Amino acid sequence: MAGRRGPGSLGRAITALVLGAALSAVCVGEVQRTPACALARGELTVDDLPAGSSVLDCLAVGRVVTHAGAGVAVPEPGTTVSVDALTADGEEHGFTVAVAADGKIAYTYEAAHAAARPDSRADAPSPCADGAYSTAGRKEYGTYEWFVGDGPLPGNLSHAEARRAFEDSVATITGSRNDCGYDDAVGAKARYLSTTANEAGIDRAARCVRRDGLSVWDAGDIGSDAVATTCSWSRPVPGGPDELLEADVRFNTHDYTFTDTPSGACMHAYDIRSVATHEAGHVFGLGHSGAGHQNLTMYSSSFACSTSARTLGKGDVLGLRTLY
Repeated sequence: MAGRRGPGSLGRAITALVLGAALSAVCVGEVQRTPACALARGELTVDDLPAGSSVLDCLAVGRVVTHAGAGVAVPEPGTTVSVDALTADGEEHGFTVAVAADGKIAYTYEAAHAAARPDSRADAPSPCADGAYSTAGRKEYGTYEWFVGDGPLPGNLSHAEARRAFEDSVATITGSRNDCGYDDAVGAKARYLSTTANEAGIDRAARCVRRDGLSVWDAGDIGSDAVATTCSWSRPVPGGPDELLEADVRFNTHDYTFTDTPSGACMHAYDIRSVATHEAGHVFGLGHSGAGHQNLTMYSSSFACSTSARTLGKGDVLGLRTLY
């Protein structure tokens, strides 16, 4: 009969009321725990979201967090994201955000300091005498599969020309090409796949803001500080470096000029292959070599009109050998 409820219906209604009350209590409990994590709108700093905070309790996944001019979007639990910028003056802007499986956040900062002036390269050790290197705590365990974006590329290269330049630079890393007499003892692998309409997950302030599952090399505006930037996403591996998930590279064609054929008339253009080799080093887990090591490929500037970073120095090779 319409409007009547049997005993079963009444029981379900009572159960629903009890369950609703329990859920309300849980929600109230959550609200009581989160005021200390309440985050303002807009970009965050590491002080807004200090190390040890829970990105789950604070609803911080996807929010941009910054430090000393570098920034990344907070990744999901169990993921690490790093931004590495190649700069005109050699100033270092590296920044890494790691979120543990339980949601706790941790930070690693690259020491931000202005390096020695470019003309001090003569005072730095020669590439084959300098064994300095640093690693970023990640590596490509399999094959780095990458794409070239379908938009304009550095040096006004065609997509075929850019692919060859990038591919050659990546091969310098995977083959540890050097002029120091070191044989290839590196097991890193890479494979170019195709052009793509997807873009590198790097915004106009050189921040790592989006991971879409494709490793893309492209060009665009990333702010005036960076000549090129690499964003890398990885996940922990028990007993070893993190496993690379994705690495995007973007050249700054808004503020800098690039060429694939530097000549004696070159004034301010950056050599595409030198820059690309440096960025490929970051892709495969190398960090910056630091001030005083200006003649290594992984120094934090490639220097306008210079092709020296097209091949690796001693420290660059040794760094790769520790990873592969």
